[in-house]
Amino acid sequence: MTDALSLLSTRRSVKPIELNGPAPSAGEIDTLLTIASRVPDHGKLAPWRFIIFEGDARLAIGEKIAEAFSSDRPDATPEQIEFERKRLARAPLVIAVVSRAGPHAKIPEWEQVMSAGAATMNLITAAHAIGYAANWITEWYAYDPRVLKAIGLADNERIAGFVHIGTPARPPEDRPRPPLSEIVTRYGA
Repeated sequence: MTDALSLLSTRRSVKPIELNGPAPSAGEIDTLLTIASRVPDHGKLAPWRFIIFEGDARLAIGEKIAEAFSSDRPDATPEQIEFERKRLARAPLVIAVVSRAGPHAKIPEWEQVMSAGAATMNLITAAHAIGYAANWITEWYAYDPRVLKAIGLADNERIAGFVHIGTPARPPEDRPRPPLSEIVTRYGA
């Protein structure tokens, strides 16, 4: 098996709460984002961008997440609010992949959305390649207009995913994968 196939076959998602420091360095983050950008991109539109949350920025956006949560749930307990406040502080680094897909004369919007998904997967694979673990998450706040505004998204932008990155607390375990017989068909067979 080639090194690339070995890398791909050993990638696992790790729960954000199980991701410790150290986080990738500034140079490693640049490497991750350079690799994340090397995806199919019909028309060279770059229909995605990245937002880095590290250090205290993770807690600053957490305040906005907690405010939105509390606003919708006046009966929320202090523990629930604190949990929401720490959503992006569970891992030492979080990178939001933002989809900027939109109408275009030649490039279908669906292809642009898939390019953002490919950028997200490249980011996760690159993190694994340099020795970190990651998890791609979209939770309620990825769709909340108040949170998206606080993050700085334009009206035409959406969160493709929040990628939590760090050093795994323990070796990641595999999960059951679907047998190929359940997910593969051969046309004309």
